[in-house]
Amino acid sequence: MDIYMKTRKLRADERLPLYQRLREEIQARISSGEWKPDTPIPTEAELTQEYGVAVGTVRKAVDTLVSDGLLQRNQGRGTFVRRPDFESSFLRFFRQTNAAGERIIPEGQVLERRTIVPPEYVSIALGLSAQAEAVYLKRIRRIEGVPMLCEDIWLPYARFHALADIPLQAFGNLLYPFYEQECGQMIAAARESLRVSCADQQTASALEIPQGSPVVIIDRVAQGYDHSPLEYRRSRGGASTFHYQIDIS
Repeated sequence: MDIYMKTRKLRADERLPLYQRLREEIQARISSGEWKPDTPIPTEAELTQEYGVAVGTVRKAVDTLVSDGLLQRNQGRGTFVRRPDFESSFLRFFRQTNAAGERIIPEGQVLERRTIVPPEYVSIALGLSAQAEAVYLKRIRRIEGVPMLCEDIWLPYARFHALADIPLQAFGNLLYPFYEQECGQMIAAARESLRVSCADQQTASALEIPQGSPVVIIDRVAQGYDHSPLEYRRSRGGASTFHYQIDIS
C-alpha cells in the first residue's frame, strides 16, 4: 500500500478533537468508495504519516469506527472496511428452511420497477423533498417456489437512477451488492422496526395465504457509510413462519 509523501489536510471542522476529524475523514473516504467493503485500510503507520498526526490519534479514530461497526480488525491481517450481513436479520425472524430442514436464503425476484413520487412517510425517512422521485421495486422472495416474503422498496432516484432502465431479470438475488455494482452506493447500516397486521388482498395474493391472515411487517431504513438514508424497505411475511428468540443473561 503506497505511503503518501505529502501530508494530507483534515477537512473536518477544526473545532472538533483531532481524532474525531480524522475519524470523519476516514469515514468520508469509505463513503466515497475509495476504500471498499472487505478491503483493508492503510496501516496506523501509513495514516500517521499521511495525516501528520500521532499514532495515538489514529488509533483512537480507528477504535471509534470499529465500535460503530464500520471497520473490523482481523488479527494478523489488518483493519478492514466491514460489510454487514443484512441477510441475518431475516434469518433471525423467519423460519427459512427447505424440505430437508436446512436454513437457506430465499431467492429474490424483482417483479416490478417504476420511477414514482413515494408515499410521504417514505420521503420523510429518505430525506427527500415532497416531489422528489424514487425508484420503486416490488419484490418477492421464495424458498423452493413457495413465497416467504413480499417487499416494497424505495430508493432515491438521484442516487439510483441507473436502476431505472436495467432489465428486471438482471437484478440479483442479493440487492445490496447489486446497488454497489450498478450505482456505487454501499449500504453500511440499517434500522428495523417490526409490527403485526392482517394481510390485505394484495399481500395475501403475493404470499398465497388467506386474506386477513396475520402477517409480520418489517420496515427497514438502510444507510450509507456517510449515514445518509439510501433505502426504505417494507417486508411482509406470514406470521406462521415468524419466530423470535433472545438470550438474556
